[in-house]
Amino acid sequence: MRGSTAGTAVTTSLRTVTEADEHDARDRALLAAHVAGDPQAFDDLVRHHRQRMWAVALRTLGEPEEAADAVQDACLSAFRAAGSYRGEARVSTWLHRIVVNACLDRARRRAVRPTVPLPDEPLADPRDRLAERETGVEVEQALAGLPAEQRSAIVLVDLQGLSVEEAATVLGVPGGTVKSRCFRGRARLAVALGHLRNPDDRPPVPPVNTRAEPEGGPS
Repeated sequence: MRGSTAGTAVTTSLRTVTEADEHDARDRALLAAHVAGDPQAFDDLVRHHRQRMWAVALRTLGEPEEAADAVQDACLSAFRAAGSYRGEARVSTWLHRIVVNACLDRARRRAVRPTVPLPDEPLADPRDRLAERETGVEVEQALAGLPAEQRSAIVLVDLQGLSVEEAATVLGVPGGTVKSRCFRGRARLAVALGHLRNPDDRPPVPPVNTRAEPEGGPS
C-alpha cells in the first residue's frame, strides 16, 4: 500500500511538471508572437495569467482598486518589456515579478500602511468572531499589516504556492532572503492571529438556580 501511494504521488508530480512545461511553452510562443508583431498574442497571454496576477496584487496591496491599477501597470510594463525577456525563467515567473514590482511601487508611493476595507455590515457579536467572514477579514488585515517585502514573500510562497527559488526569482533576491522574510512575516502573523488558533473553548457557565435551597443542601 505504501509503495502504491508513493507511486501515485510521483505520477501526480510528473504530470504537474509536464503541464507546467506545456503552459510555459505556450506562453513563450505567445510572447514571441507579440514581439514579432501579432496584435492578439499579448492579450491571449494576459488572459491566461490575469487571475493569478490579480490574486497576487490584491493580497499584496489589500485594496481592490489599488490591485486593479497595479495589474494594469504590470500589463503595460510587460507589454513594453516583452522584447527584453531572456527566457531564463518561466514566463509566469517573469509576469509575477513585474506584478510584484508594480505593487511595491504603489505601496511606496502611498507611503502609508495599506488597509483592507471592512464589510458594510455592522460589526458581528464577539461570540461570532470565528465565523467565516469575520475570520477572513482578520486574516486579510493581519496580512496587510506586514511590511511590503514580507507580505510579498508570503503571498508568493504560502498563498500562490511558488517554491522559495521561484519566489526569489520573482522578487529578484536570494533564496535565503525569501526564507528570512517569510519567517519574520509568519512570526508577525502568528502573534496577530494567535486568538484564532487558540480560541476560548471553555464550556458555557451553567444557568444560576435562583430558587433558594434549604440550609444544608437538598433533602
